[in-house]
Amino acid sequence: MRFFRLLKIFNVAFRFGLDEFFLSHGRLHPIRVLVKWLTFWRQLDRPRGERLRLALEALGPIFVKFGQMLSTRRDLLPMDIADELARLQDQVPPFPSDLALATLEKVYGKPIIEVFYEFESQPIASASVAQVHLAVLHDGTEVAVKILRPGIAPIISHDVALMDTGAWLAEALWPDGKRLKLRQVVSEFARHLDDELDLMREASNCSQLRRNFLDSSLLLVPEVYWDYCHSRVMVMERVRGIPISHVDELRAQGIDIPLLARMGVEIFFTQVFRDGYFHADMHPGNIFVGIDNRYIAVDFGIMGTLSDDDKNYLAQNFLAFFRRDYRGVAQAHIEAGWAPKDTRVDDFETAIRAVCEPIFDKPLREISFGRILLRLFQASRQFNVEIQPQLVLLQKTLLNIEGLGRDLDPELDLWKTAKPFLETWMSEQIGLRGFVSRLQKEAPNWALILPQFPRLIHHALVDKRAHELEQRMIDLLAEEKRQTRLLALLAILLTALLFWFVLQ
Repeated sequence: MRFFRLLKIFNVAFRFGLDEFFLSHGRLHPIRVLVKWLTFWRQLDRPRGERLRLALEALGPIFVKFGQMLSTRRDLLPMDIADELARLQDQVPPFPSDLALATLEKVYGKPIIEVFYEFESQPIASASVAQVHLAVLHDGTEVAVKILRPGIAPIISHDVALMDTGAWLAEALWPDGKRLKLRQVVSEFARHLDDELDLMREASNCSQLRRNFLDSSLLLVPEVYWDYCHSRVMVMERVRGIPISHVDELRAQGIDIPLLARMGVEIFFTQVFRDGYFHADMHPGNIFVGIDNRYIAVDFGIMGTLSDDDKNYLAQNFLAFFRRDYRGVAQAHIEAGWAPKDTRVDDFETAIRAVCEPIFDKPLREISFGRILLRLFQASRQFNVEIQPQLVLLQKTLLNIEGLGRDLDPELDLWKTAKPFLETWMSEQIGLRGFVSRLQKEAPNWALILPQFPRLIHHALVDKRAHELEQRMIDLLAEEKRQTRLLALLAILLTALLFWFVLQ
């Protein structure tokens, strides 16, 4: 099976001229000339990025998904390829309904009619690894049932193995292969797929995000019905809304579009800076707008998290950036350990200044926050800065949000909208409020530790005294051994001297 799949991949790659990527190596120039002469009949008048996109579409949903993920690594890819791959769509043909029903009956161990009062066999949405059906529980609750594609795991395993082989060849033969870290990208893709193949994990992601926004007037996250969930099935509350990309329909419903754009930015920065937990796949296909003007999020397979260290790094960078302190930005990278310790701060500072300084002469509404972050990543690459996966997800999501916001409202000023959240968060993390907040956070731990201080100090002193006594005994024994060896030596010398006198 893998052999025939490999043949198909080679056939598609050859048909769309993907050999160009590999044969661009200087040492392969003679082969490139020969291949070009032998394949004069191929029509390769389309740009390389478009041909790559069409090839991935021809290879099926897993390769399409890989192309989508690859398009988010704009810190690694040439811009023409990244822009083209970003055009890949989520919709793929659904799998047969009888397979969906068979999966449900196998999971629940009973007929579907005993699980759901009603079940719509025709799916309402289909993606690379799962599809969604509508249903009604026996208590009348309307739900959405997400079902994993049958047999998808071995297919993914085979395709990822072939991708890894292809990435290895690309790194060996393509001049930019090693710099683009294609095998690392494949590994990251496989990790995300593993997460998406476990619908219990996605359900827990959904539940966590819902808890974070439970009383929010900005975002609605559907409720998860855990009694019906399984690693291959996820059942959640059915939500109704208008796809956010249907702007004319939203206007017809009387929704304030500019306000909607600002709300999207507010939701994103709330997730990032308040919770450190954000929806990392916020493209238009995963976002709806309800009749109450709230955003509705669906598909929780990819979530991003930020640690306190990540947030501290972002805070230092944002503060230095707003002050045009490019040296501070450079030092923040080095102190975080993402740039090598021997990096010349002044050279790094110059590179960052070249990226950031031109934007300050533009009106704020003309500045792309996401593009700035992207260009900083690209500038950092020449200094061997390690791109952190969690920040790549953040940058990708920021680009999605910014693009979505500008599609809704071309006059959207992302900085003006985001600045209050950044200032509030920075104050909470770095300023006096942050100090007080950390004191309050650590107070319960101190309450447990403080009463134990006398006992801990006593133990420390006892341990120290015992250690000192032990060391003293060791020293005395060593001294005793030294003196014993000295006496033995003296005895030997005296004996030898005595024998010498007798012999005389």
